Parts: sequence; C-alpha cells; structure tokens
Amino acid sequence: MTKSELVTKITKTTHIDEQSVLLIVESFMTTVKGTLEKRETIKLKGFGNFIVKHRAEKTARNIHTNALLIVPAHNIPAFKPSKELLDKIKQRSLLSVV
Repeated sequence: MTKSELVTKITKTTHIDEQSVLLIVESFMTTVKGTLEKRETIKLKGFGNFIVKHRAEKTARNIHTNALLIVPAHNIPAFKPSKELLDKIKQRSLLSVV
C-alpha cells in the first residue's frame, strides 16, 4: 500500500477531507523520523513499537571479488509488532491455508 492509497482509505473510513488526512499522515511520519533520530522509542499499544536497533561491527565478504570487508557498527530503524498484531496476522495466515 502506498501513502496515497493509505490516505484514500483513511479518507473513506473517517470522512475527513483528503488534504487533512495527508497532512496528518505526513505529520505522523515526520514525528516518527524525528523521534527515531533522537534514538527514542515510539510505543503504540496494540500495534507495535518503532525502535532504533544497534548493529555491531562485523566482517563481510564481497562475493564477486572474495575480498573481506568491515561493516562498521551502525544504528537502524526497526518496527517490532505487538503480540496482538502478530496473533492477528498468524490467525489470518492459518485461515488462508485451510
């Protein structure tokens, strides 16, 4: 789903005009980015957490040249879904198999 599809879906569900919904979605994304840049966590109960994960330095190999590379330690943004969300996704996938 793209941002415009998300905005359209929220507009239909809430009956709020599209420009207002777009402003809210973009404001949410800006807030999440700013919070993660400060290495803070956003916790949304029943949905999940936006977190910053630390990756330690590691050695990798370039498969084309077989040369060793050092990948420096770095931080990456991540999303950890709530147990409730995971259970709903698992339940949905089990229903589609049957």
